Amino acid sequence: MKWRSLYLDWYVHTPHVRFDFRSSGLAHLKVDLPLGEVDLSVNYAYGNPETVKLLAERYHVKAENVFISSDGASGQNARVIRFLAEKSRKKEAVVEYPTYEPLLRQVQEHFPRVKRLERKAEEDYWLDAGSLRKLVSEKTGLLVITNPHAPSGAIATTSELKEVMTLAKEYGFYVLCDEIYAEFERESIPTIFSVDGEFGATTTSFTKAYGLGGLRLGVTLAAKNLVDELYIDALNTIGNSSNIVQLVAAKLLREKMQELERHKQKWSCIKTETEKWLDEKSFEYFKNRAGITYWVKLPIKDTYKWVNEKAVPRYNVAPVPGTFFLFKCDYKLVESNMIRLGLGNIYPDYSNLHLALEALWKAVNG
Repeated sequence: MKWRSLYLDWYVHTPHVRFDFRSSGLAHLKVDLPLGEVDLSVNYAYGNPETVKLLAERYHVKAENVFISSDGASGQNARVIRFLAEKSRKKEAVVEYPTYEPLLRQVQEHFPRVKRLERKAEEDYWLDAGSLRKLVSEKTGLLVITNPHAPSGAIATTSELKEVMTLAKEYGFYVLCDEIYAEFERESIPTIFSVDGEFGATTTSFTKAYGLGGLRLGVTLAAKNLVDELYIDALNTIGNSSNIVQLVAAKLLREKMQELERHKQKWSCIKTETEKWLDEKSFEYFKNRAGITYWVKLPIKDTYKWVNEKAVPRYNVAPVPGTFFLFKCDYKLVESNMIRLGLGNIYPDYSNLHLALEALWKAVNG
């Protein structure tokens, strides 16, 4: 891989801390999941039919529009980006800014020219089709966005997405929208596929909203011809995806969704408490309706240096430095006063949130 992620490298090599604000997805999920007798020799070239059917019902689409694999959302993104690059044969792509760095790097692997669509803080990270029009042309093969936006949490409306897809149809480029955080409020956030089923492709999983990081189920919603080609692509690369993953997913979707929803709701009180604390301390931050992360401005010039040299070693607290979302197209670590504050590793049943926020406050002011 030519373009590795500095963020992921930092994430896995950061020392263990008592107060971990790095996680953007829920944790601490344990489910009693007896599967009974399972034929582990079975493989499905086009996904377990029951799993596909249940996912189609969840997203209000036809089964033919669902591609599943045991790669998780990240694997889906990597596969779909590569596949669409090969399919379009165009050399130019657009990626929103700021963004989750691995998305940028995956696009750079397959498109020699990458432009950036800026989502401005002063405009509440609005998805601006007018700015996009100035960037795209017949040379554009792909636009990659997130909804809700990572890292701010801003949610693009149906009308904003329609304006984007109008440009996609006009210039003939695909739009990949990573919607993993939409699972926190799935019914109220439109999929890009529902807005345009020809050029729009949604990728998602249950990792963030339900604490299913260990399941590694990835989902793409796309046009039937794209789904068929993605299954063929999978067969010619990794082969059939794990049937046991899809069996577990089917059981969760069929029998355990209420339990998963209850687990998700445990974080509501923690979000309320965090927002109250941020307000009391007069921090500027973007309120996140769908998710458990906050994009927060600190009175610190360089939060990357501060996290690594002060917050982690001296105060045992680790948020994500904002610079990891602010790469243009290189690896330059720009100075940023932003952090992403994630609540996924705060366990609601035995919450140490008060102590964690106190440690963060001391790290900021110490």
